Amino acid sequence: MTTKFPPISGKIPQMLHGADYNPDQWQKYPEVLEEDIRLMKLARCNVMSVGIFAWSALEPEEGRFTFDWLDTLLNKFAANGIFALLATPSGARPAWMSEKYPEVLRVAPNGIRNLHGARHNHCFSSPVYREKVEIMNSKLAERYSQHPAVIGWHISNEYGGECHCNYCEEAFRGWLQNKYGSLEALNDAWWTTFWSHTYTNWSQVESPTARGENAVHGQNVDWRRFVTDQTVDFCRHEIAPLRAANPELPITTNFMLDFEPLNYWKFSDLLDMISWDAYPTWHDNFGDDSSLASWIAFNHDVFRSLKGGKPFMLMESTPSMTNWQPVSKLKRPGVHLLSSLQAVAHGSDTVQYFQWRKSRGSSEKLHGAVVDHVGNEHTRVFREVSELGQTLEKLTEVVGTSVKPEVALINDWENRWAVKDSQGPRNGGLHYEKTLHNHYRPLWDLGVSVDVIDSECSFVSYKLLIAPMLYMVRPGVGERIERFVENGGTFIATYWSGIVDENDLCFLGGFPGPLRKTLGIWSEEIDSLHDHDSNRVVMNDGNELGFGGEFVARELCDLIHLEGAEALAVYGEDFYAGRPAVTVNKLGKGKAYYIASRNDNDFIKQLTASITRQAGVKRVIESELPEGVTAQLRTDGEHDYVFVSNFTDADKSVELDARAYTELLTGAAVGSSIELEGHSIKLLKRASK
Repeated sequence: MTTKFPPISGKIPQMLHGADYNPDQWQKYPEVLEEDIRLMKLARCNVMSVGIFAWSALEPEEGRFTFDWLDTLLNKFAANGIFALLATPSGARPAWMSEKYPEVLRVAPNGIRNLHGARHNHCFSSPVYREKVEIMNSKLAERYSQHPAVIGWHISNEYGGECHCNYCEEAFRGWLQNKYGSLEALNDAWWTTFWSHTYTNWSQVESPTARGENAVHGQNVDWRRFVTDQTVDFCRHEIAPLRAANPELPITTNFMLDFEPLNYWKFSDLLDMISWDAYPTWHDNFGDDSSLASWIAFNHDVFRSLKGGKPFMLMESTPSMTNWQPVSKLKRPGVHLLSSLQAVAHGSDTVQYFQWRKSRGSSEKLHGAVVDHVGNEHTRVFREVSELGQTLEKLTEVVGTSVKPEVALINDWENRWAVKDSQGPRNGGLHYEKTLHNHYRPLWDLGVSVDVIDSECSFVSYKLLIAPMLYMVRPGVGERIERFVENGGTFIATYWSGIVDENDLCFLGGFPGPLRKTLGIWSEEIDSLHDHDSNRVVMNDGNELGFGGEFVARELCDLIHLEGAEALAVYGEDFYAGRPAVTVNKLGKGKAYYIASRNDNDFIKQLTASITRQAGVKRVIESELPEGVTAQLRTDGEHDYVFVSNFTDADKSVELDARAYTELLTGAAVGSSIELEGHSIKLLKRASK
């Protein structure tokens, strides 16, 4: 049975290919705008994100709206088979607004209101800004929500930042009153008896800043939750007039790589599709880009997972280079195709760029674009974009297919905030993100599909659940992990897990708190190692993982007691030599593993290979993949679409399994192996099992 998600728009049921387009910058150059239509068609681009920072062009003076230029553009799009994701322009307000209504500008943590300038310099709580955004969005919706060229809405741009103005302080207090109900409950949750910081009136509560209170960890994490919720509320406010005008048009806003300040899971129900902006720094590891590629893959999987496997959108990427990275290096030949199809392999139904045409001035005039300042198609970058466009045109059958992982990795935003605020055991770096990647990379090497989820997501569809450094265990999470294991799942946890609850209060009765029964261990102490220190992890003979030897442990070593679990390895050095370092606990039908120390990547690689094999986790291709090569899969239940990628500059040979494969682009039969040139990709098709 074939199962697919619907395309982003029924008007264009194929892969979307396009860019951010800023015709508002070129109104005095009509010849440029005419040429752009020709070039878009030549580059096989079928969609443009339009109007992202166009407020001044749409409303040059308060109350005077100038839509003629946008009318002309969208009509030309419609006449030429090009579509638009129409943006709301709230990412940057016009100067007249900042001058007349300074309250729309943010107040920094130092208490000083910002001057006009830059982007994202607006207060999400400001009544004036909300009113002006509603007026603008209502007019856009009224005028364009039924336009034949418009296939969706692009809300604002890369939401982020926080404000400490009086409006935001009052909103924070209201948020806290709604959450806790009473000051007594708030003081208990924040443990404000520490340093005599008990609050006796709601008016005393302020946002945490360096010039005031910032040592109450429960307050810090609640402020971050509030900032997320206030941003989500502003986004909801932006969306309301658009939904009212035409509820059929899908809505997205573009997220950012590994963006810590906002919990993107809180946006997932609000948006129809997830989109994000990817700008990898390729070619920074002597010809081997596999580590970077696996980190970008991790992020692709984060954004796909936000909507339960629904295809996402690669909203921004660069066809050549950026202008803001420490070294803005060109993509080498072939890498644009490879990196773009990597997004498709992980579930994207679009490849889009910032930007279509290079700006003539200001901060992004040298940022990569499809059309360079020379203004024609006779460039290497334009040719590569056109070649990718031709490839994407052949992938219509992949549109709407998804990834069906048997493995989930917990990447919890609130846990991340709390880990970094914990003040111990290593203030020199707990490396939460690096730890996540270290556990993801071996799965990527094996060609195992992964969902990257929040701890409040359902676990029932997975065979293997991995939760590195789950320091904060929110209510119900420990119990659901326990049921997951009892019902036959395999769980992997690490050091520095089960330490605090949702208010950043330490669990009483022993760590790892709600995970203690599942893991069958009690953690008494954790040793922090200096950067020049190390310990040894010695595998016990005949352990059930099936590998032996010694491995290096650095930075963190948890000193644990067995409470039903079995030791698979022990420490080799220091006063805790001989104490358990790796354990397994059998609970119900499943198993729970605990890694007590931060071990080198060779250990994680062997552990992951062993546990995935024992858990019956399927690889995309049931064969060993060469170093730097991965395989990813999308499926509709009847056919599998397999993307085999080589992220090194060396040629690689990949042995396939016994299933029958064809070339996706040509339909030609494939033999028992395929050859991959350096930095290249092969697209295969096979019947689903």
